[in-house]
Amino acid sequence: MSIDASQVKELRSKTGAGIMDCKKALSESKGDVSEAITFLRKKGLASAAKKSGREAKEGLVDSYIHQTGRIGVIVEVNCETDFVARTEEFKTLVRDIAMHVAAADPMAVTREEIDAGVVQAEKEMMKAQTAEMGKPAHVMEKIVEGKLEKWYGERVLLEQPFVKDMEQTIGDYVTAAIAKLGENIQIRRFTRFVLGESDS
Repeated sequence: MSIDASQVKELRSKTGAGIMDCKKALSESKGDVSEAITFLRKKGLASAAKKSGREAKEGLVDSYIHQTGRIGVIVEVNCETDFVARTEEFKTLVRDIAMHVAAADPMAVTREEIDAGVVQAEKEMMKAQTAEMGKPAHVMEKIVEGKLEKWYGERVLLEQPFVKDMEQTIGDYVTAAIAKLGENIQIRRFTRFVLGESDS
């Protein structure tokens, strides 16, 4: 089938993918733009997965201060080369992540970084709440698992819905940047400051 140039343009503006990739995606999805986006995302995930093992020691440290001056964030995001670190796309990614951290207040970048004691205490509280429902043990276990997944989704940076686009997580946003920029990208760490709060 023939692919309309306006469809290619629309797909490029939505995904940032190259012309040839857009044409192929539209061809594979018989001109359906939303299916073409899914096709490109899957392709991006596959190529991003291949890059995830590569070393990322370059990158940027950036900050975001909320307009009121009451919340500040410092974030470090790594990539493979200084060349990519200097691109506007990478700088935008880092700024967006810092802004997201200010707004969404995550506890850690990944699940593994959250203290096991904090997770266990949360799980015990969920079990106590679920016990009051009087459901069978295997059902209660599933409910607690579901609650814990939701809890992680609200507190883990990579699993949080991106404040500028709630349809994707921060992890999805980083994966799309990996696919676009062609390098492994990792959020290394962040610190969030709130005026008047102590470190404890």
